[in-house]
Amino acid sequence: MGLVDFSRFPRRSVLCIDAKSFFASVEAVRRGLDPLEAYIAVVSDLRRTGAVVLASSPRVKSEYNIKTGNRLFEIPRRSPIMVVEPNMALYIHMNQAIQNIFRRFVTDEDLHVYSIDESLLDVTASHNLFGPAEAIAAAILKMVKEELGLIVTAGIGDNPLLAKLALDNEAKKQPPWIAKWTYEMVPQTVWKIQPLTAFWGISRGYDKKLKQMGIYTIEALAHADPMRLQKTLGVLGLQLYYHAWGLDASILSQKVRPKSKSYSKNQILMRDYHEKAEILMVIKEMVGDVCARLRKHQEKCQEVYLGIGYSDRNLKVGFTARIKLVRPEHATEIISEATRKEFVRRWHGEPVRSVNITAGKIVPQGLEQLELFFDGAEKKHAMDRVVDDLRARFGKKAVFYAGSMAGGTFLERADYVGGHKGKSE
Repeated sequence: MGLVDFSRFPRRSVLCIDAKSFFASVEAVRRGLDPLEAYIAVVSDLRRTGAVVLASSPRVKSEYNIKTGNRLFEIPRRSPIMVVEPNMALYIHMNQAIQNIFRRFVTDEDLHVYSIDESLLDVTASHNLFGPAEAIAAAILKMVKEELGLIVTAGIGDNPLLAKLALDNEAKKQPPWIAKWTYEMVPQTVWKIQPLTAFWGISRGYDKKLKQMGIYTIEALAHADPMRLQKTLGVLGLQLYYHAWGLDASILSQKVRPKSKSYSKNQILMRDYHEKAEILMVIKEMVGDVCARLRKHQEKCQEVYLGIGYSDRNLKVGFTARIKLVRPEHATEIISEATRKEFVRRWHGEPVRSVNITAGKIVPQGLEQLELFFDGAEKKHAMDRVVDDLRARFGKKAVFYAGSMAGGTFLERADYVGGHKGKSE
């Protein structure tokens, strides 16, 4: 290959492991069914025909082409497909069980949880105990199947990128559910990935830009002028060039801490909201959730972002407002009032369908300048502490706003986990 010196980059033994059709497979196992043979689709809300398919079993994908992102109304009514609502608490529990199996082979510093169904393991230091990467991957697949009934697939690579590419483009597709890609195999593996959007990190937007540059394959990307890529696409262009050569210098144990931290809550509403009082109640409930998380971590925020999305895009998409606070705060009442004023100032009767509340510029709770004439703040903090304590002891529904019974969503979503139902009905 000649153009790149692989010896200058780390050569590790990395596994990228994915639980096959995770949510659907968990639902199959709990019903005593084989995950590979069951007909199951997990849908966000059975009451809405437009509800999103969160996961579908392999047979539903192959025989009916129903995948994540499809809608409930697209599932044929006269079919063997079992449509179920999500049980996020169960999925989190199963994810933790899988992570515990991983921990038999690696320490926490060599384990990176990429998502609820995908993880990266650096097994370089585990070879003396457990053998080569292929043997470790096979052992993990066997343990997960025997102990949890789930099918997991594993990509093996000289770095996290190659492991991920091996997983997505080979291991996931057929038994034995294991594939290994090394630096030496790049021309026969990485360069053959088609279309460009199947390559990790290339969106439809970048696909279009690359084609405008005359780049139609990963091999062509690897042999493009890196300086031209950087000039046209920015720093990501240079990153894509190195990725096309299968290069990734990251090492899992050398985790980078995020530069900034925030707390966010996002909600797609069940219907269009037209009444100001109802919208303000939803905003107040969501601010309450974000503020409770701030207090739990003994932190405060210096600014808040309010995002409002409209259902009628012919009017406007919506708006995002940045609200600077007078001082670092985590009191629900104070932040609610700030967001209320901003919403009232910007909203002109448009139908609201989504709300986002994000607390930014986080600081430790102790770092604040007390103001002699900052009236009533301590009373609001004391009230928050009482509410937090009651909800911790008796559940979220122990204390709620009276308005939540009318237009709010707090009571309905109190038992939700990760935005979906947390436990089976």
